Amino acid sequence: MTLSRRTALAAFAAIAIGSTQAYATDWPTKQVTIYVTTAAGGNTDLMARMAAEYLSSKFGKTFVVENRPSAGGAQASGQVVSAAPDGYSMLFTPNSAVLLAPLVQKMTFDPDKGLTPVTNVGTGSQVIAVKRSLPVNNLAEFLAFAKANPNKLNFAAAGTNNISHLAPLLLFARAGVEVVMVPSRGEPQAISDLMSGNVDFYFGNTSVLLSQKDHPSIRLLAVGTAQRIPSAPDLPTASETVPGFVFASWNGFLVPNGTPEDIIEKLRGAIADMVKAPEMSARLIGLGILPGGQTKEQVAAVFHNDRKNFADAVKAAAIPAP
Repeated sequence: MTLSRRTALAAFAAIAIGSTQAYATDWPTKQVTIYVTTAAGGNTDLMARMAAEYLSSKFGKTFVVENRPSAGGAQASGQVVSAAPDGYSMLFTPNSAVLLAPLVQKMTFDPDKGLTPVTNVGTGSQVIAVKRSLPVNNLAEFLAFAKANPNKLNFAAAGTNNISHLAPLLLFARAGVEVVMVPSRGEPQAISDLMSGNVDFYFGNTSVLLSQKDHPSIRLLAVGTAQRIPSAPDLPTASETVPGFVFASWNGFLVPNGTPEDIIEKLRGAIADMVKAPEMSARLIGLGILPGGQTKEQVAAVFHNDRKNFADAVKAAAIPAP
């Protein structure tokens, strides 16, 4: 008895699908490389290494971190976009490298279209800080003062085409105020300029600014996350004053498109378990980071909101298309 061609093809397809599913279910069977878009030492790198250590222990296979810092994270994201979708090459990055980079620099690929977000380890919050000598006590008063004094106030930007540059411009555009940008070489200079009174406003990393909350020259006004942060519950969100304004730094995993869904679910579940662990959660909160472990739907909502925010911010900054 002979099989028809159609029956034979169907049987072959079933075997192939079953083999792929078994392969995915067994993941990981060897070393996994996590490519990180930032240099070693910052919060993104720290979260990647926390995750690598946890995943190595959980799955019994080595998860190794490889830092590939470059403009817009292009080197690391390009490595993963072109990798096999088998769960052994993944990206860990702020989502700005995926959503913002293609809007401000020429790239040979679009990471937003070539990668699938999995989940986050944490969302880094930013804090709005102002010069204490200004006659303001909250964000609403600052914006009113700025509106009454167009182009007389300034803000520090720790570099360009990043959150410290674009988030304030979007905030000011939505509030209808005009504030002058003062470029800084990096966050240490921006904070130093704020403390010395050379600048009036800075939107910077919570982990750094919270450590300076009692400094006599600065006042913290609000956080950029969607909700108040556990490490500073008395600080309101910016959206309590400017509805809809949320600007934070989602840090998490992305994999090449086509990665089997059960590998994605396995990774997402493991990270959710990790951030629920009391010691891990406390460590993240202590850095001003909101613990992650977001679901597929939550990640999609964040990327939808941030995609629009970055596009609106680039427009507010009048950055030409690359």
